[in-house]
Amino acid sequence: MRRAFFSRGPETVARELLGHRLVYETGERLSGRVVETEAYHGPDDPASHASGGKTERNSPMFEKPGTAYIYVSYGIHRMLNVVTGEAGEPSAVLIRAVEPLEGIERMKENRGVERQELCNGPGKLTEAFRISEEHNRTDLTGGDLRIGEGEEVEDVVEDTRIGVSGGEDMELRFYVKGNRFVSR
Repeated sequence: MRRAFFSRGPETVARELLGHRLVYETGERLSGRVVETEAYHGPDDPASHASGGKTERNSPMFEKPGTAYIYVSYGIHRMLNVVTGEAGEPSAVLIRAVEPLEGIERMKENRGVERQELCNGPGKLTEAFRISEEHNRTDLTGGDLRIGEGEEVEDVVEDTRIGVSGGEDMELRFYVKGNRFVSR
């Protein structure tokens, strides 16, 4: 994907990221179609990690668009975000769910499950893809871990974000209507 795609506001990127592919080449290709996202504005968004200013933890949000911002939630779940907008002005999109396409057996091994619900949540997808804090600050416009071109999605649902403190009433969650891989 071109950096210009990510150089826009988080709502636009979150909506248009649906249908594109998350790809991780680890000797074996793992990929999935993005089916659910959430947008996080910078300092004006009470649920954004940047709402309190720049810290060591959220500093990737201030980097160039297309950069991975990965953090640990509840001490166990890794969350994959992609930085949007302009460098120095923090905003990001959380990738909440993907529809597995390639490397499904490896994803099942990585998660230790047999069922198809491999990537229907942000912690599940990072576990299935083996994305860790080591990938923080990765350039997602190219390389082993990247976001690739996909298909345009027509039937998009806008809803409130899940499990946030502050901004609960903001419709900044986007997902593909009727897709069984969307989180619950």
